[in-house]
Amino acid sequence: MKESITAQELAAFKQDFLSRPEHIVAMRAVVNNGVNKSAINYQAGRADRQEYSVLIHQGDITNQKSSGRCWMFAALNTMRYEILQKLNLKTFELSQNYTLFYDKLEKSNYFLENILETLDEPTEGRLISWLLSAPLGDGGQWDMLCALVDKYGVVPKDAMPETVSSSATREMNSWMTLKLREYACALRSAYRNGASVEALRTQKNAMLSTIYRMLCICLGQPPETFDFEVRDKDDKFIRDAGITPKEFYSKYVGMDLRDYVSLINAPTADKPYYHSYTVRFLGNVRDGRPVRYLNVPVDVLKRAAIAQMQDGAPVWFGCDVGAFSSRDGGIMDMDVLKTDDLFDTTWKMNKAERLDYGQSLMTHAMVLTGVNLKDDGTPERWRVENSWGKDAGVDGYYVMNDNWFDEFTYQVVVNRKYLTKEELDIYESEPKELEPWDPMGSLA
Repeated sequence: MKESITAQELAAFKQDFLSRPEHIVAMRAVVNNGVNKSAINYQAGRADRQEYSVLIHQGDITNQKSSGRCWMFAALNTMRYEILQKLNLKTFELSQNYTLFYDKLEKSNYFLENILETLDEPTEGRLISWLLSAPLGDGGQWDMLCALVDKYGVVPKDAMPETVSSSATREMNSWMTLKLREYACALRSAYRNGASVEALRTQKNAMLSTIYRMLCICLGQPPETFDFEVRDKDDKFIRDAGITPKEFYSKYVGMDLRDYVSLINAPTADKPYYHSYTVRFLGNVRDGRPVRYLNVPVDVLKRAAIAQMQDGAPVWFGCDVGAFSSRDGGIMDMDVLKTDDLFDTTWKMNKAERLDYGQSLMTHAMVLTGVNLKDDGTPERWRVENSWGKDAGVDGYYVMNDNWFDEFTYQVVVNRKYLTKEELDIYESEPKELEPWDPMGSLA
Protein backbone atom coordinates (compact mmCIF):
# COMPACT_ATOMS: atom_id res chain seq x y z
CA MET A 1 0.00 0.00 0.00
CA LYS A 2 1.31 3.46 -0.92
CA GLU A 3 2.03 6.08 1.71
CA SER A 4 -0.33 8.60 0.16
CA ILE A 5 -4.07 8.26 -0.49
CA THR A 6 -4.67 7.05 -4.04
CA ALA A 7 -7.58 7.92 -6.35
CA GLN A 8 -8.76 4.31 -6.16
CA GLU A 9 -8.82 4.39 -2.37
CA LEU A 10 -10.68 7.70 -2.38
CA ALA A 11 -13.31 6.22 -4.69
CA ALA A 12 -13.66 3.23 -2.33
CA PHE A 13 -14.14 5.54 0.66
CA LYS A 14 -16.87 7.38 -1.22
CA GLN A 15 -18.61 4.18 -2.24
CA ASP A 16 -18.52 2.89 1.34
CA PHE A 17 -20.05 6.15 2.59
CA LEU A 18 -22.85 6.15 0.00
CA SER A 19 -23.63 2.45 0.41
CA ARG A 20 -25.75 2.93 3.52
CA PRO A 21 -28.71 5.35 3.74
CA GLU A 22 -28.09 6.07 7.43
CA HIS A 23 -24.82 7.77 6.50
CA ILE A 24 -26.74 10.22 4.32
CA VAL A 25 -29.32 10.83 7.06
CA ALA A 26 -26.53 11.47 9.57
CA MET A 27 -24.84 13.91 7.17
CA ARG A 28 -28.02 15.91 6.71
CA ALA A 29 -28.61 16.09 10.46
CA VAL A 30 -25.07 17.13 11.40
CA VAL A 31 -24.63 19.65 8.57
CA ASN A 32 -27.72 21.49 9.82
CA ASN A 33 -27.50 20.94 13.59
CA GLY A 34 -23.93 20.02 14.55
CA VAL A 35 -22.63 16.78 16.00
CA ASN A 36 -23.82 16.87 19.61
CA LYS A 37 -27.37 18.07 18.95
CA SER A 38 -27.76 15.41 16.28
CA ALA A 39 -26.47 12.71 18.64
CA ILE A 40 -28.53 13.54 21.76
CA ASN A 41 -30.19 10.44 23.22
CA TYR A 42 -33.54 11.51 24.69
CA GLN A 43 -33.76 8.28 26.70
CA ALA A 44 -30.77 9.33 28.82
CA GLY A 45 -32.71 12.35 30.02
CA ARG A 46 -35.53 10.11 31.21
CA ALA A 47 -33.15 7.85 33.13
CA ASP A 48 -31.01 10.61 34.63
CA ARG A 49 -33.65 12.30 36.76
CA GLN A 50 -32.92 15.11 39.19
CA GLU A 51 -34.08 13.10 42.19
CA TYR A 52 -31.76 11.75 44.87
CA SER A 53 -32.02 9.63 47.99
CA VAL A 54 -29.19 11.65 49.60
CA LEU A 55 -29.53 15.41 49.07
CA ILE A 56 -27.69 18.46 50.42
CA HIS A 57 -29.28 21.89 50.06
CA GLN A 58 -26.86 24.62 49.05
CA GLY A 59 -27.14 28.35 48.49
CA ASP A 60 -27.79 30.00 45.14
CA ILE A 61 -25.86 28.79 42.09
CA THR A 62 -22.65 30.72 41.47
CA ASN A 63 -21.19 31.88 38.15
CA GLN A 64 -17.49 32.01 37.31
CA LYS A 65 -18.36 33.71 34.01
CA SER A 66 -15.45 34.02 31.55
CA SER A 67 -12.77 32.81 33.94
CA GLY A 68 -11.11 29.49 34.71
CA ARG A 69 -11.77 29.62 38.45
CA CYS A 70 -13.92 26.49 38.74
CA TRP A 71 -11.57 24.90 41.32
CA MET A 72 -11.82 28.05 43.41
CA PHE A 73 -15.60 28.36 43.10
CA ALA A 74 -16.07 24.69 43.94
CA ALA A 75 -13.82 24.87 47.00
CA LEU A 76 -15.42 28.08 48.29
CA ASN A 77 -18.85 26.55 47.70
CA THR A 78 -17.96 23.63 49.96
CA MET A 79 -16.76 26.13 52.57
CA ARG A 80 -19.81 28.40 52.35
CA TYR A 81 -21.96 25.42 53.28
CA GLU A 82 -20.47 25.64 56.78
CA ILE A 83 -21.49 29.30 57.01
CA LEU A 84 -25.00 28.56 55.77
CA GLN A 85 -25.47 25.96 58.49
CA LYS A 86 -23.85 27.89 61.35
CA LEU A 87 -25.71 31.14 60.70
CA ASN A 88 -29.01 29.76 59.41
CA LEU A 89 -28.69 31.56 56.07
CA LYS A 90 -30.73 30.98 52.93
CA THR A 91 -27.77 31.73 50.68
CA PHE A 92 -24.28 33.18 50.91
CA GLU A 93 -21.23 33.57 48.72
CA LEU A 94 -17.55 33.96 49.52
CA SER A 95 -15.41 36.33 47.46
CA GLN A 96 -13.73 34.52 44.58
CA ASN A 97 -12.07 37.80 43.60
CA TYR A 98 -10.24 37.91 46.93
CA THR A 99 -8.74 34.45 46.50
CA LEU A 100 -8.07 35.19 42.82
CA PHE A 101 -5.95 38.23 43.79
CA TYR A 102 -3.70 36.27 46.08
CA ASP A 103 -3.60 33.25 43.77
CA LYS A 104 -2.24 35.44 40.96
CA LEU A 105 0.27 37.10 43.29
CA GLU A 106 1.46 33.80 44.73
CA LYS A 107 1.58 32.10 41.31
CA SER A 108 3.76 34.94 40.07
CA ASN A 109 6.19 34.40 42.93
CA TYR A 110 6.02 30.62 42.44
CA PHE A 111 6.82 31.02 38.75
CA LEU A 112 9.77 33.33 39.36
CA GLU A 113 11.15 31.00 42.03
CA ASN A 114 10.83 28.11 39.58
CA ILE A 115 12.81 30.16 37.08
CA LEU A 116 15.52 30.75 39.71
CA GLU A 117 15.55 27.04 40.47
CA THR A 118 16.10 26.11 36.83
CA LEU A 119 18.65 28.69 35.71
CA ASP A 120 20.98 26.01 34.35
CA GLU A 121 18.27 24.40 32.22
CA PRO A 122 18.35 25.19 28.47
CA THR A 123 15.73 27.70 27.36
CA GLU A 124 14.72 25.43 24.47
CA GLY A 125 14.35 22.38 26.73
CA ARG A 126 11.02 20.82 27.64
CA LEU A 127 11.05 21.98 31.26
CA ILE A 128 11.61 25.69 30.61
CA SER A 129 9.15 25.57 27.72
CA TRP A 130 6.58 24.09 30.07
CA LEU A 131 7.24 26.69 32.79
CA LEU A 132 6.87 29.51 30.27
CA SER A 133 3.71 28.08 28.70
CA ALA A 134 1.28 29.36 31.37
CA PRO A 135 2.98 31.23 34.23
CA LEU A 136 -0.26 32.16 35.99
CA GLY A 137 -3.29 30.57 34.37
CA ASP A 138 -6.63 30.59 36.15
CA GLY A 139 -6.65 26.87 36.92
CA GLY A 140 -5.81 25.26 40.22
CA GLN A 141 -6.09 22.38 42.62
CA TRP A 142 -7.77 21.81 45.98
CA ASP A 143 -4.44 21.89 47.83
CA MET A 144 -3.59 25.20 46.17
CA LEU A 145 -6.81 26.77 47.46
CA CYS A 146 -6.03 25.40 50.92
CA ALA A 147 -2.60 27.06 50.77
CA LEU A 148 -4.25 30.40 49.99
CA VAL A 149 -6.82 30.07 52.77
CA ASP A 150 -4.17 29.06 55.30
CA LYS A 151 -2.20 32.21 54.50
CA TYR A 152 -4.87 34.79 53.66
CA GLY A 153 -8.23 33.56 54.95
CA VAL A 154 -11.46 34.33 53.09
CA VAL A 155 -13.95 37.20 52.93
CA PRO A 156 -17.63 37.54 51.98
CA LYS A 157 -18.28 38.46 48.38
CA ASP A 158 -19.48 41.95 49.28
CA ALA A 159 -16.13 42.65 51.00
CA MET A 160 -14.33 42.25 47.66
CA PRO A 161 -16.85 42.00 44.82
CA GLU A 162 -16.22 40.88 41.27
CA THR A 163 -14.64 43.23 38.73
CA VAL A 164 -14.60 43.16 34.94
CA SER A 165 -11.16 41.54 35.07
CA SER A 166 -12.06 38.89 37.65
CA SER A 167 -15.12 37.81 35.66
CA ALA A 168 -13.26 37.85 32.34
CA THR A 169 -9.60 37.18 33.06
CA ARG A 170 -8.16 36.85 29.54
CA GLU A 171 -6.94 40.44 29.14
CA MET A 172 -5.42 40.62 32.63
CA ASN A 173 -3.76 37.24 32.22
CA SER A 174 -2.34 38.24 28.85
CA TRP A 175 -0.61 41.38 30.15
CA MET A 176 0.62 39.69 33.31
CA THR A 177 1.97 36.75 31.31
CA LEU A 178 3.85 39.19 29.09
CA LYS A 179 5.41 40.78 32.17
CA LEU A 180 6.33 37.45 33.80
CA ARG A 181 7.99 36.11 30.64
CA GLU A 182 9.89 39.39 30.41
CA TYR A 183 11.03 38.89 34.01
CA ALA A 184 12.05 35.28 33.31
CA CYS A 185 14.13 36.48 30.38
CA ALA A 186 15.76 39.19 32.52
CA LEU A 187 16.60 36.79 35.36
CA ARG A 188 18.09 34.14 33.09
CA SER A 189 20.06 36.74 31.12
CA ALA A 190 21.44 38.30 34.30
CA TYR A 191 22.47 34.85 35.54
CA ARG A 192 24.35 34.13 32.31
CA ASN A 193 26.13 37.46 32.81
CA GLY A 194 27.34 36.43 36.25
CA ALA A 195 24.66 37.64 38.68
CA SER A 196 24.25 35.56 41.84
CA VAL A 197 20.96 33.94 42.82
CA GLU A 198 20.86 36.23 45.88
CA ALA A 199 21.10 39.30 43.64
CA LEU A 200 18.44 37.87 41.33
CA ARG A 201 16.10 37.29 44.24
CA THR A 202 16.44 40.98 45.16
CA GLN A 203 15.38 41.79 41.59
CA LYS A 204 12.47 39.40 41.99
CA ASN A 205 11.09 41.36 44.93
CA ALA A 206 10.94 44.53 42.82
CA MET A 207 9.25 42.53 40.06
CA LEU A 208 6.56 41.33 42.47
CA SER A 209 5.83 44.93 43.45
CA THR A 210 4.87 45.59 39.84
CA ILE A 211 2.73 42.43 39.75
CA TYR A 212 0.95 43.58 42.92
CA ARG A 213 0.27 46.96 41.34
CA MET A 214 -1.17 45.35 38.20
CA LEU A 215 -3.43 43.14 40.31
CA CYS A 216 -4.73 46.07 42.35
CA ILE A 217 -5.53 47.97 39.16
CA CYS A 218 -7.42 44.97 37.71
CA LEU A 219 -9.06 43.47 40.78
CA GLY A 220 -9.04 46.20 43.43
CA GLN A 221 -7.07 46.20 46.65
CA PRO A 222 -7.96 43.31 49.00
CA PRO A 223 -9.31 44.26 52.44
CA GLU A 224 -7.26 43.73 55.59
CA THR A 225 -10.36 44.06 57.78
CA PHE A 226 -14.06 44.39 57.02
CA ASP A 227 -17.49 44.53 58.65
CA PHE A 228 -19.43 41.31 58.25
CA GLU A 229 -23.18 42.00 58.10
CA VAL A 230 -25.89 39.52 57.13
CA ARG A 231 -29.52 38.67 57.90
CA ASP A 232 -30.57 35.05 58.57
CA LYS A 233 -33.67 33.09 57.56
CA ASP A 234 -35.51 34.31 60.67
CA ASP A 235 -34.74 37.95 59.81
CA LYS A 236 -32.16 38.20 62.56
CA PHE A 237 -29.42 40.75 61.78
CA ILE A 238 -25.83 39.66 62.39
CA ARG A 239 -22.87 42.04 62.53
CA ASP A 240 -19.19 41.39 63.22
CA ALA A 241 -17.21 44.62 62.76
CA GLY A 242 -13.51 44.98 62.02
CA ILE A 243 -12.84 41.29 61.46
CA THR A 244 -9.81 40.05 59.51
CA PRO A 245 -10.05 37.49 56.67
CA LYS A 246 -8.27 34.81 58.72
CA GLU A 247 -10.48 35.51 61.75
CA PHE A 248 -13.54 35.25 59.53
CA TYR A 249 -12.48 31.86 58.22
CA SER A 250 -11.71 30.54 61.68
CA LYS A 251 -14.93 31.81 63.20
CA TYR A 252 -17.49 31.19 60.46
CA VAL A 253 -16.07 28.41 58.26
CA GLY A 254 -13.87 26.55 60.70
CA MET A 255 -12.97 23.61 58.48
CA ASP A 256 -9.61 22.17 59.46
CA LEU A 257 -8.17 21.87 55.97
CA ARG A 258 -5.50 19.48 57.21
CA ASP A 259 -8.27 16.92 57.55
CA TYR A 260 -9.08 16.91 53.83
CA VAL A 261 -7.43 14.45 51.47
CA SER A 262 -7.34 14.26 47.66
CA LEU A 263 -8.16 10.86 46.22
CA ILE A 264 -7.51 10.29 42.53
CA ASN A 265 -8.38 7.53 40.11
CA ALA A 266 -5.65 7.26 37.47
CA PRO A 267 -5.57 3.63 36.27
CA THR A 268 -2.38 3.98 34.21
CA ALA A 269 0.54 1.55 34.43
CA ASP A 270 2.96 4.24 35.65
CA LYS A 271 0.84 5.04 38.73
CA PRO A 272 0.07 1.91 40.74
CA TYR A 273 -2.89 2.11 43.10
CA TYR A 274 -2.30 2.67 46.81
CA HIS A 275 0.63 5.00 46.38
CA SER A 276 0.83 8.73 47.13
CA TYR A 277 1.87 11.19 44.43
CA THR A 278 2.83 14.81 44.00
CA VAL A 279 3.67 16.82 40.88
CA ARG A 280 6.93 18.64 40.31
CA PHE A 281 6.60 22.44 39.97
CA LEU A 282 2.84 22.36 40.66
CA GLY A 283 1.55 24.83 43.22
CA ASN A 284 1.03 28.49 44.04
CA VAL A 285 2.15 29.40 47.57
CA ARG A 286 5.88 28.81 47.92
CA ASP A 287 6.53 26.71 51.04
CA GLY A 288 2.76 26.35 51.42
CA ARG A 289 0.69 23.19 51.34
CA PRO A 290 1.98 20.90 48.56
CA VAL A 291 -0.28 19.09 46.11
CA ARG A 292 -0.64 15.46 47.18
CA TYR A 293 -2.83 12.62 45.93
CA LEU A 294 -3.65 9.07 46.92
CA ASN A 295 -4.31 6.97 43.82
CA VAL A 296 -7.02 4.34 44.43
CA PRO A 297 -9.65 2.37 42.51
CA VAL A 298 -12.69 4.41 41.53
CA ASP A 299 -14.94 2.57 44.01
CA VAL A 300 -12.89 4.04 46.87
CA LEU A 301 -13.66 7.55 45.58
CA LYS A 302 -17.35 6.69 45.50
CA ARG A 303 -17.36 5.09 48.95
CA ALA A 304 -15.74 8.13 50.58
CA ALA A 305 -17.87 10.68 48.71
CA ILE A 306 -21.10 8.90 49.62
CA ALA A 307 -20.11 8.65 53.28
CA GLN A 308 -19.33 12.37 53.47
CA MET A 309 -22.64 13.34 51.85
CA GLN A 310 -24.57 10.96 54.07
CA ASP A 311 -23.07 12.89 56.98
CA GLY A 312 -24.39 16.11 55.46
CA ALA A 313 -21.33 17.65 53.78
CA PRO A 314 -20.76 18.40 50.07
CA VAL A 315 -17.77 17.03 48.16
CA TRP A 316 -15.29 18.85 45.87
CA PHE A 317 -14.47 16.78 42.78
CA GLY A 318 -12.59 17.08 39.48
CA CYS A 319 -13.54 15.59 36.12
CA ASP A 320 -13.37 15.92 32.33
CA VAL A 321 -16.63 17.82 32.04
CA GLY A 322 -16.82 18.09 28.26
CA ALA A 323 -16.71 14.35 27.54
CA PHE A 324 -20.01 12.63 26.73
CA SER A 325 -22.07 15.37 28.35
CA SER A 326 -24.88 17.72 27.41
CA ARG A 327 -24.64 21.27 28.75
CA ASP A 328 -28.23 22.16 27.82
CA GLY A 329 -29.74 19.30 29.77
CA GLY A 330 -27.00 19.12 32.35
CA ILE A 331 -26.49 15.40 31.72
CA MET A 332 -23.18 13.56 32.13
CA ASP A 333 -23.81 10.04 30.87
CA MET A 334 -21.88 7.65 28.62
CA ASP A 335 -25.13 7.17 26.65
CA VAL A 336 -26.26 10.80 26.34
CA LEU A 337 -24.54 11.31 22.97
CA LYS A 338 -25.01 8.40 20.58
CA THR A 339 -22.13 9.39 18.35
CA ASP A 340 -21.33 5.73 17.77
CA ASP A 341 -24.62 5.41 15.89
CA LEU A 342 -24.19 8.80 14.23
CA PHE A 343 -20.71 8.07 12.83
CA ASP A 344 -21.18 4.31 12.47
CA THR A 345 -18.13 3.56 14.58
CA THR A 346 -17.20 2.69 18.15
CA TRP A 347 -15.02 4.41 20.73
CA LYS A 348 -12.67 1.80 22.15
CA MET A 349 -10.18 3.62 24.39
CA ASN A 350 -10.49 2.94 28.12
CA LYS A 351 -9.80 5.42 30.92
CA ALA A 352 -6.10 4.60 31.20
CA GLU A 353 -5.57 4.79 27.44
CA ARG A 354 -7.34 8.15 27.25
CA LEU A 355 -4.97 9.51 29.91
CA ASP A 356 -1.87 8.03 28.29
CA TYR A 357 -2.72 9.32 24.83
CA GLY A 358 -3.84 12.83 25.76
CA GLN A 359 -7.53 12.29 25.06
CA SER A 360 -8.73 13.07 28.57
CA LEU A 361 -7.66 14.71 31.80
CA MET A 362 -9.22 16.73 34.59
CA THR A 363 -10.61 19.95 33.10
CA HIS A 364 -13.21 21.15 35.60
CA ALA A 365 -14.04 21.07 39.31
CA MET A 366 -17.55 21.07 40.76
CA VAL A 367 -19.34 19.98 43.93
CA LEU A 368 -21.25 16.78 44.64
CA THR A 369 -24.40 17.65 46.60
CA GLY A 370 -26.39 14.45 46.28
CA VAL A 371 -26.50 10.84 45.17
CA ASN A 372 -29.26 8.40 44.36
CA LEU A 373 -28.57 5.01 45.91
CA LYS A 374 -30.18 1.79 44.76
CA ASP A 375 -31.76 -0.57 47.27
CA ASP A 376 -28.46 -2.40 47.58
CA GLY A 377 -26.63 0.84 48.47
CA THR A 378 -24.74 1.24 45.20
CA PRO A 379 -24.85 4.63 43.45
CA GLU A 380 -26.99 5.17 40.37
CA ARG A 381 -26.61 8.90 39.69
CA TRP A 382 -25.01 11.93 41.33
CA ARG A 383 -26.16 15.52 41.82
CA VAL A 384 -23.58 18.08 40.67
CA GLU A 385 -23.49 21.75 41.66
CA ASN A 386 -21.79 23.65 38.85
CA SER A 387 -20.50 27.26 38.73
CA TRP A 388 -21.69 28.29 35.26
CA GLY A 389 -24.82 30.13 36.40
CA LYS A 390 -28.45 29.02 36.35
CA ASP A 391 -28.69 28.70 32.57
CA ALA A 392 -26.34 25.69 32.42
CA GLY A 393 -27.97 22.36 33.22
CA VAL A 394 -31.19 22.46 35.24
CA ASP A 395 -31.11 25.68 37.27
CA GLY A 396 -27.33 25.32 37.41
CA TYR A 397 -27.28 21.66 38.50
CA TYR A 398 -26.06 18.69 36.50
CA VAL A 399 -26.85 15.01 36.91
CA MET A 400 -23.98 12.54 36.54
CA ASN A 401 -24.72 8.91 35.76
CA ASP A 402 -22.58 6.44 37.68
CA ASN A 403 -21.20 5.05 34.41
CA TRP A 404 -19.81 8.53 33.67
CA PHE A 405 -18.26 8.75 37.14
CA ASP A 406 -16.30 5.59 36.34
CA GLU A 407 -14.86 6.96 33.11
CA PHE A 408 -14.33 10.70 33.59
CA THR A 409 -14.16 11.51 37.31
CA TYR A 410 -10.54 11.76 38.39
CA GLN A 411 -10.51 13.28 41.87
CA VAL A 412 -12.58 13.76 45.01
CA VAL A 413 -11.64 15.56 48.21
CA VAL A 414 -12.96 14.11 51.45
CA ASN A 415 -12.35 14.29 55.16
CA ARG A 416 -9.68 11.85 56.26
CA LYS A 417 -12.16 10.16 58.61
CA TYR A 418 -13.72 8.45 55.59
CA LEU A 419 -10.46 6.65 54.77
CA THR A 420 -9.12 3.51 56.37
CA LYS A 421 -5.99 3.66 58.51
CA GLU A 422 -4.07 1.85 55.76
CA GLU A 423 -5.21 4.38 53.16
CA LEU A 424 -4.23 7.29 55.41
CA ASP A 425 -0.82 5.81 56.11
CA ILE A 426 -0.17 5.51 52.38
CA TYR A 427 -1.41 9.05 51.72
CA GLU A 428 0.98 10.40 54.35
CA SER A 429 3.95 8.37 53.09
CA GLU A 430 6.67 9.97 50.96
CA PRO A 431 4.97 10.72 47.63
CA LYS A 432 6.34 9.82 44.24
CA GLU A 433 7.05 12.96 42.23
CA LEU A 434 5.37 13.09 38.81
CA GLU A 435 6.65 15.19 35.92
CA PRO A 436 5.01 18.61 35.45
CA TRP A 437 3.31 17.52 32.22
CA ASP A 438 1.78 14.38 33.72
CA PRO A 439 -2.02 14.33 33.20
CA MET A 440 -2.47 14.30 36.97
CA GLY A 441 -0.76 17.70 36.97
CA SER A 442 -3.66 19.20 35.07
CA LEU A 443 -5.46 22.12 36.69
CA ALA A 444 -9.23 22.44 36.91
